Amino acid sequence: MFNIFKEKLKKGLEKTKTSFGDKLDSVLKVFKKIDDDLYDELEEALIMADAGVETSMYIIDELKKKVKENHLTEADEVRGAIKEIIADILSENDNEVKLSGSPAVVMVIGVNGVGKTTSIGKMASLFKSEGKKVILGAGDTFRAAAVDQLQVWAERVGVDIIKHQEGADPGAVMFDSISAAKARGADVLIFDTAGRLHNKKNLMDELKKIYKIIERELPNSSKEVLLVLDATTGQNALSQAKLFGEAADITGIVLTKLDGTAKGGIVIAIGHEQKIGVKFIGVGEGVDDLQKFNAQDFADALF
Repeated sequence: MFNIFKEKLKKGLEKTKTSFGDKLDSVLKVFKKIDDDLYDELEEALIMADAGVETSMYIIDELKKKVKENHLTEADEVRGAIKEIIADILSENDNEVKLSGSPAVVMVIGVNGVGKTTSIGKMASLFKSEGKKVILGAGDTFRAAAVDQLQVWAERVGVDIIKHQEGADPGAVMFDSISAAKARGADVLIFDTAGRLHNKKNLMDELKKIYKIIERELPNSSKEVLLVLDATTGQNALSQAKLFGEAADITGIVLTKLDGTAKGGIVIAIGHEQKIGVKFIGVGEGVDDLQKFNAQDFADALF
């Protein structure tokens, strides 16, 4: 099973590997010695893969230190050093999904269109496959379509869903979802929220209110606040992470559509600049193509 996941990750990162790993290899083949020109070309390769200017510069600075400290001379050694630096950046943040207490709460936020509902459905399927009883809370009450979509996923995966009518108070939906989760002995409650960011204050107030209800009703349960981002948007995903980070206490990132983009380097930028761990990545359309994130596996698949 573990190897199947690694294979899917490799396949899912094919476009990023082509834009980044292969570009890196061609640069290293051309340059016989390690000099400033090589560093400039490597930095460009990183930026092109959407690792971002700040993160790319950081990686090159770290590489220069490693070259000096370890007396590296061969291009292949440079490749290994970059891989190590990237794995270190991605390991610095907490990538583990916390699911303690009964039920554990996973609150999902993100703008519309990034694959939020799909991610919730796939997450429910993943937790269920691990033997957990899952319940969904339809807290995005501002869009009837969001509740309907979540209902479809609940039926598809075979889990319960708690929903109110359109326009209902998300806090009330959260309260009922917690009550149902307790009554039905659920292990995990995954709660959807409205995908709005144009008014940060409203979003902040709403999330605070929902969070207060969780704190009051489930003081001993773990609480994950996961931000869903679309990898195909590259640097825009980084901007969203910054904005949502100001509005909510994010504990992790779910990065979707990695298989459809050459911009997988955005994972590194988010890890380095936002200091938020990536907890899940989407590497395909299938229900089982949402994977728990592993920093070393990701760095390996990039090369």
